[in-house]
Amino acid sequence: SGERLFTRWGYRELIEKQAVSVVQPDLCHCGGIFEARKIAAMAETYYMQVAPHNPLGPISLAACLQLDACIPNLLAQEHPGMPDGEDLGVGILKKPFVIESDGCIRIPDGPGLGIEVEESGLEKLKGDGSWSTPQLFFADGSLADW
Repeated sequence: SGERLFTRWGYRELIEKQAVSVVQPDLCHCGGIFEARKIAAMAETYYMQVAPHNPLGPISLAACLQLDACIPNLLAQEHPGMPDGEDLGVGILKKPFVIESDGCIRIPDGPGLGIEVEESGLEKLKGDGSWSTPQLFFADGSLADW
């Protein structure tokens, strides 16, 4: 739980009450790698595991993998699993991630996040900024969480 919680203060009560056994910080929303590391350390003191939430693609995955490499309580790394491989960086990264035969993705070892963005691949992702949050409603008309 916790993919929609932000900062360690958002996680504090959840962790202190031991309401979950796995926390799922989203690095793009919780405050980045360093804040997620602090959340993971808090969870570790309660013997909880961490499975970073990542619905956002290969650059977010690169950041998550850096976190994964430095926490002892990693359970698993989520990624979108898109059939075209875009979530692994196909067409976006110069060296896309590969899911190895053991089910693991190796930690990139280049500078920074360890990746190089393929600038020409970003062109297809460019939008005009007119996106709005999808809305989902239950049959009774009440608002659902998309």
